[in-house]
Amino acid sequence: MRRLRVAIIRDFNARAGERCPISRKENVLRPKVHIVLLNWNGWSQTSACLSSLQSLRYRNWKVIVVDNGSTDDSVSRIREAFSWVEIVPTDNNLGFSRGCNVGIRRALAEGADYVWLLNNDATVDPGALGALVDKAESDPLIGAVGSAVYCMEEPTRLQAWGGGYVNFWIGRSRHFLKPVADEKLQYIIGASLMIPRRVLEAMGLLEEGIFLYWEDSEYCWRLRAAGWKLAVAGQSRIWHKGAGALDSRNPRLDAFFNASAARFFTQYSPTPFVSLWVGTSLRIAKRLIGGEWARARAVLVGVRQGASEAATTGVHQRKGS
Repeated sequence: MRRLRVAIIRDFNARAGERCPISRKENVLRPKVHIVLLNWNGWSQTSACLSSLQSLRYRNWKVIVVDNGSTDDSVSRIREAFSWVEIVPTDNNLGFSRGCNVGIRRALAEGADYVWLLNNDATVDPGALGALVDKAESDPLIGAVGSAVYCMEEPTRLQAWGGGYVNFWIGRSRHFLKPVADEKLQYIIGASLMIPRRVLEAMGLLEEGIFLYWEDSEYCWRLRAAGWKLAVAGQSRIWHKGAGALDSRNPRLDAFFNASAARFFTQYSPTPFVSLWVGTSLRIAKRLIGGEWARARAVLVGVRQGASEAATTGVHQRKGS
């Protein structure tokens, strides 16, 4: 892995020499970025996201919309309103990881230097992409870059400073709600996650065994274990709604979240049993206190499913930091 990183740094420096000097207004020689949006029965949100992308000051980009088996005429509606967008339909709902990977593979095949995974329920500041690229280009060992993510409903309230950290003792993750040093980041949230081509080629794509939630943490844990850095471009601002196509209190989301959590902690926690037992107990208790019996049951169902899948598919504990 050390030899690989040395080779990557040499290649990075060589390419940087070819590009410089250039003005920020000159985008012809700047890295090519493919923006991947995943749509599932959310053409209205996706349309708002695409409209905001048209205001980007950074110009060397294209959009790939992966339609994840929508049944609401999303493909025809998006194609009619945004003829310049490449749409890749799937036959059914592949989940977040597999759906994004469809777009990532297409982007790499088309020569992307960077892939920006952007949630379709987000809108962007005109300088968002340029700031991401500038940050990524500042250090060849940066493996993923995130944005300053603000709440769609409260535009001045920070939803996440790029990402956050995981507390293995209580089996929970927390987003950073104020600026922190890049070294403190343990994951970048998938709402805005830009990954260099060199990293995707070296580390692979998102874990397809995860249907929804925790795929961003899993990927970042892999990156950090291999020596890659995480970073936030503070001037890259986006506004994110969250919960996506399902209501945030839908028991299905609890099941998905906890199934993925069980898989993540089985792989990466130094004490998997503690992480699962404490985290599951806290989430069930919170829902029972609120009288949300269906959601409490969904937590338990999800944990059992995730633990069973981890055992069945041979997921083993990995060392991470």
